[in-house]
Amino acid sequence: MIWPPITMATQHPDNATVPWWHKEAFITTQDEITELLTLFSELPIDEYMWDWEGKYVDEAVGEKLFSRAGEFFAKHPLGEELHLTYRIPSWEEGKSHRMARAFMNILSLADLARELHLPTPPVAEVFHPLTTSAAEPLAVHKAFRETAEYHRAVFHGSKKEEETFLKLLRVTPLVEDVDSLFSIEKIVEPYWKQLVREKAFDPERGQRIFLARSDPALNSGLVPAVLAARSALSAVHDVGQKMGFPVYPILGTGSLPFRGSVNPRYTHTFLDQYAGTATYCIQSAFRYDYPLPDVKRALANLRRDVPNRHAPKISAAERQGLRKLASMFEHTWKPTIEAIAPIINRVAQYVPARRERLLHIGLFGYSRGIGKVKLPRAIVFTGSLYSLGVPPELIATGRGLLAARKAKMLPLLERHYPALSEDLRHAGKFLNRENLELLGRELPMFKEIEKGIDAIEEVLGERFDSEKPQHVIHRNLTSNIFHRLRAAPDVDAITRDIVEAAVIRKSLG
Repeated sequence: MIWPPITMATQHPDNATVPWWHKEAFITTQDEITELLTLFSELPIDEYMWDWEGKYVDEAVGEKLFSRAGEFFAKHPLGEELHLTYRIPSWEEGKSHRMARAFMNILSLADLARELHLPTPPVAEVFHPLTTSAAEPLAVHKAFRETAEYHRAVFHGSKKEEETFLKLLRVTPLVEDVDSLFSIEKIVEPYWKQLVREKAFDPERGQRIFLARSDPALNSGLVPAVLAARSALSAVHDVGQKMGFPVYPILGTGSLPFRGSVNPRYTHTFLDQYAGTATYCIQSAFRYDYPLPDVKRALANLRRDVPNRHAPKISAAERQGLRKLASMFEHTWKPTIEAIAPIINRVAQYVPARRERLLHIGLFGYSRGIGKVKLPRAIVFTGSLYSLGVPPELIATGRGLLAARKAKMLPLLERHYPALSEDLRHAGKFLNRENLELLGRELPMFKEIEKGIDAIEEVLGERFDSEKPQHVIHRNLTSNIFHRLRAAPDVDAITRDIVEAAVIRKSLG
C-alpha cells in the first residue's frame, strides 16, 4: 500500500505546449483516458484527479481503463499502489444531478472490481470543492450512504460489502477561500470528530484535507493566498495531532508564482514554502511545458523529499498576525481587480481552451453596491494579465508591503513567505512597462498598479527588468497583443501571440 499519494496529476488546463504523447495542445474528454494511462505508466505519478465538477467527464473511465490496460492495473492496483480520485460538484441541495451520477459511477466501479476479483474498489475517495463548513462533507457522506443503500436494495448487493466500502470511502474537503483557510480548524475538527464517532475512516491512514492555492489568489491576491495556505498547513496538523491520527494535506498549485510556483525548476523553493504538504497537484503546465527528463527528475525528487518536510508550528497568536497581514494586501487587491476587470475579460476571449470545461458561474464576485464583477477562472485570469505584460503577482503587493513595513510586520511576512522575493523577481521578468504606462492613460487604476510596482522595487532594493533574450521576446509579444487589441482585433494573431508568450514563461496561466 502506497499512502499517501505524493504526486497527483490533475486536468487543470494550463499547458501552453503540446503534450509529448498527443498531437495538439487541446485535450478532449476522450483523450483523458489515454492521458491517465500514459502518466501512470511513464511518470512517477501516484494519483489522478478525475474532475466531475468543472468539466465534461468520461463516465466510462473504469471500464475503459481495465479493458485497455488490465495487465498494467493487475500489477499496479488502483486503490493500493495507484489512486483515481473524483472531484465531485459542491454540495447544493436541489442541484445535485452531477453528484448523483458520480455516486452511482463509484458504486458501479466497486461492483466491477468484485466481478474482476480486484483487491480494492477503483475509486474510494472524492474531493468536495468550495467547502466552508463541516456540514457540507457530512451531507455528502449521508447522501452517498443513502445512495449505496438504494443501490444494494435494487441490485441485491451484500450488506457486509457495502458497510466495508462505506467505511473506506473518503469525502475530503477542498477549501478554496482565504477566510476558510485561516479558520480551517472550524471545518476539519467537527468533521473529523463526527467521522471518529461513526467509525467511518481508517485511523492508520489518517485524514486528507485539500487546500486550494490558485482560487484564493484570484479572489484575494498573491500574498493572502500564500499566508492562508501556510497557516492552514500548521492548523490541520495540530488538529490531527490532538485527535491522534496523521493528517495528509493536498495542495492545489499551478506553475506560475501567482498559482503556486510548483514547477520542475522550482522544487527546492516550493518544498520549503509549503512544508507539511503531503500531496502536490501536478498540473498540465508542469507535465507538458518543460523537457520530459526535467519533469521525471522533479517528480522523483518530490517522491523522495516530501515525506521529510514538516509544517512549522504556528501559534494561534501568530496565525492572527498572518491574518492581519493578509488583510493589508487583500484590502487593495479587490478594488483594483474590480476596476481592471473589463480589460482582463477582453483579453480572456483570446486565451485558447485546453480542455472541455463547463461554464463556471459566480467564481469571482464581490459587491460594491452596483452589481458584481465576473472574471474568468484562475488560469485564464492569470494568462490574460501576463499577456498584457502586467503579472498579477505585482498587483496590490507593493501597497501591501508598504503597509506591512509601516506596521513593523515585514519580519513576520518574510518568515512565513520565504519565497516572496523570488516569486516577485520571477514575475518581474515578464513586466512590460510600456504597456503599463499606456494602460494607465486609458484606465487610472493602472497608474496605481505602476506606483505599487515602484513600491515593490523600493522594498526589495532592485528594479524589475528582462534578464534574458526570451524575456525581451515575451515583452515584445505582449506589446503586440496590446496594440492588436487597440486596432481591429485579429483573433488568430492575438491568440498566436498569447500562446507564443505562454510557451516562453512555460504556462498558459
